[in-house]
Parts: sequence; structure tokens; C-alpha cells
Amino acid sequence: MLPKGHFYTLYKDLRLHPEKFFAFCRMSVSTFDCLLVSLRNVLTFMDTNMRRSISPEERLIITLIFLATGNSFALLHFEFLLGTSTISRIVGHTCHVIWSRLRETLMPQPKADDWLRNAEALNVSAQFPNCLGALDGKHICVKKPPHSGSRFFNYKQYFSVVVMAVADSNYRFTMVDIGAYGSTADARTFSASRMGDRLCANQLSLPESRRLPGYAGPPAPFVFVADQGFALTYRVMRPFPKRGLDVRRHTFNYRLTRARWYVECAFRILSSKWRVFMSSIQMDPENATLVIQACVVLHNCIRIHEASSAVDMDDFPLLAALGLDRSQHRRPGTAGIAVRELYADYFFSPEGSLQRDSIRGSL
Repeated sequence: MLPKGHFYTLYKDLRLHPEKFFAFCRMSVSTFDCLLVSLRNVLTFMDTNMRRSISPEERLIITLIFLATGNSFALLHFEFLLGTSTISRIVGHTCHVIWSRLRETLMPQPKADDWLRNAEALNVSAQFPNCLGALDGKHICVKKPPHSGSRFFNYKQYFSVVVMAVADSNYRFTMVDIGAYGSTADARTFSASRMGDRLCANQLSLPESRRLPGYAGPPAPFVFVADQGFALTYRVMRPFPKRGLDVRRHTFNYRLTRARWYVECAFRILSSKWRVFMSSIQMDPENATLVIQACVVLHNCIRIHEASSAVDMDDFPLLAALGLDRSQHRRPGTAGIAVRELYADYFFSPEGSLQRDSIRGSL
């Protein structure tokens, strides 16, 4: 009896039609093949006298369809004609393999030269010098564990796992921290994360401070840009409060928002491609974390291997984005205040201003 199911009826034909293959798997045939080559050894199992093993191609296709559609395992059971528990194990194992085997290749820990390249690219695209990346957190809705109570709900009143990430000018994630519960504020989640610990301990190989382009002021440290939900520190810049904004502070907020928008776009690209994030992930937090980790790696894989059109920053309502205030009303440190004032002075100076800053600042 010939095998049946979506994989056997569609896979070979879809490979002959790249556009349909892309719509089916959310990636090109060439990217899929590169991914398969990297994972084939760990996705290959032995046949037994009782049953044939499921091929690496089918395992990867099943996982990609789950991530791309968010369909339940029960629905995938009817599509691929495999047991629900079998599909669940395939998805969990493949997500684990994607993260463990490809994380170091597709999302390596940046070194000093990597940080400098990121800063130069962001300066060209967002006109924010000495910016190492855009920092933000995203709440991923997951199935509420039994007996967990409502204390783990986030500010939107649902149970979630937080993805804390830094993105570069190509909308790729350079650092991620996944697994905190959404009931914790972004600032506290970041400070408690391994990423925040390493930043605080100066263990991220960040480049030394340098003067801003054409500016005679003191050297400025390399920084990450974030929204009001984060604490203002020596290495993390957030906007000035909305009340009492003068033109100088408004200009700084506008420039910071231009740079911060890259992580917002990266998260939007992630969610629109992998629609498992469009609804609650019906898994316990541990398995949901595996799914999130796999999607983050696949996001970088596609951004690296496929030529994606750039997003024009002027196409977005940046001034409206400045109104997103999730401030926790924390008292900023004096070092963070001094650094933010230095950048604000630079952006308002002739050396650091843009022609459109005066236009935006007058609105």
C-alpha cells in the first residue's frame, strides 16, 4: 500500500513550483535544502521490523507547517495521516534540534568587530551613531499551566512567555533571551535575564566609547535603544517622558524611535511568517519555549539566505509610535541621564541634526 498524506501527495510537486513551495513552507526551496542538509543527520532514524521511520524531509515539513499555520496536532493528524502523539513528538524534537544545532551558526554571540559593524549599519539606516541594536520584549501567548493562578498573567491579562531580543538593521536577532513569564515587567525581565546580567557585568565584548561623528564633545558609549518600559542606564537609552518635551528632547525621541523600530519590525516579520504566534500556543511553557526558539532561529536563517526587501523607515508613523508609553516611572541613574543628554545635545547640534528633524520637531 502506497503511503498517503500531504507530504507524499504534495512535496515533490511543490518543489517544481517555487512560489507555491514558499507559500506552503514560508521559505524558498534553496533555504529548505540548506536547512535539511544541516539537520539531516539528527533527523534520521532507523527503520524497524514493525514500521518504517519517518524521513527527515517529512519531519521538517511537518514542523514548518505547524509553525507556519499554527494548526493543531489533531488537524495535522488528518493532513499527514500520522498519529497525534507522533506529530507532537516530531514537532518538539525538530524544534529542539533547530535551536541546538543552528543557534551558534545563525545567531552567534557578537564580538567587538560584529558590534561595530552593527553600529555602522544602524548609523547609515537610522542615523543613530554608536547604536549596537534595538532592544525590546514580546509577549507570546501560551496555554496557561494548571494550578498556576492569575499571578502569572501579563498586563494584557493573559498567560505569556516573554521573548527579550536585540535586533540589527537587517531585522535579524543578534541576542535573545526566552522563557520569562509575562507577569514580569520588561525592565525587570531584562535585568534578570542572562543577557542583562552579561551587559551589567560588561561581558558582551562591547567596543570602547568613541566620539560621535563630527562632534567635539566627549566620547559617547555604545548603547542599545529601547522604549519606556526599560530602565535608563549607561548602556540602554529610552525616550524622554512625553510631558514637557521641548524641540531638543523631541528630536532625541524621534531619532531613538527610528532606531528602535527595527526590533519592532523584526517581531512583526516573525509573527507574520510564523503564524503559530497569532493565537495561543497550546503547549506547556517548556515546549512552547522550544517552538519560540526554533522560530527565532528560522527567522535569522531566512533573513540570511533570502534577499528580503528593505523596509522604508519613512513608511511608518514614527511620531505616533512615540506615544506608546509603558513607563514604569522608575528613577533613572545619573550615568544614564548624562549619556542621554550627550546624545540629545548631539542630535540637536549642526553636526548631528537631520533636515527632517526640524520638520518633525515643529509638529
